[in-house]
Amino acid sequence: MNTLLSVLVAAGPLAAGWSVHTVWMRRRLHTARRDPLTGLHTRDGFTRRATVLLKDPRAVVVLADVDRFKQINDRFGHAAGDVLLQVIAARLAHYVGRHGVAGRLGGDEFAAVVIDDHGAVGDLLAVLHGVLARPASSNEPAMHTTVSLGWVRAADHPGEDLSGLLRRADEAMYAAKQGRAGVRRAGLGRLLATWSGRRAGRRGTALAGPRDAA
Repeated sequence: MNTLLSVLVAAGPLAAGWSVHTVWMRRRLHTARRDPLTGLHTRDGFTRRATVLLKDPRAVVVLADVDRFKQINDRFGHAAGDVLLQVIAARLAHYVGRHGVAGRLGGDEFAAVVIDDHGAVGDLLAVLHGVLARPASSNEPAMHTTVSLGWVRAADHPGEDLSGLLRRADEAMYAAKQGRAGVRRAGLGRLLATWSGRRAGRRGTALAGPRDAA
């Protein structure tokens, strides 16, 4: 018994150290899946959560791209551009809520997956589009831009994975950006979308507001 007690006592610090290490590793992993600038999920973290959400037939994939972001950086500086990205990320995260997921894919491109409980996602995205276009700072009302949005319902393309749905949302978003329209189905915008070797409007629904070319 004394020997067993001695072993347990000796193992105590080791077990405690391992527990601390485990907690530290979990925190590091969580941090690695969060974008340090905006706090949104990184591409990896977004992909993990979005893949789970896409099992719900009500899931909708949204892609957002900031218009004229380079001009914002050139005029106000990169620090101001960072503030704009942070504000847009916060507004997008608020819209998505706890039951969806929002991520920053890189640069000025964001993605989200939301659950369309009431079949009104088109109206809600139109509202979001207006919210995202508000000035980022009351001290600098001129520092604002619009955000082109493209979206697609997962149920419209059964069996298609996240990558494929993002591609469709990306095409819809690009058609919105090129067409300078309010609300548009990307399929109707293919004649207005110009081929740049990167995107061509095909399916889904696109949202955008009047803007200069990005």
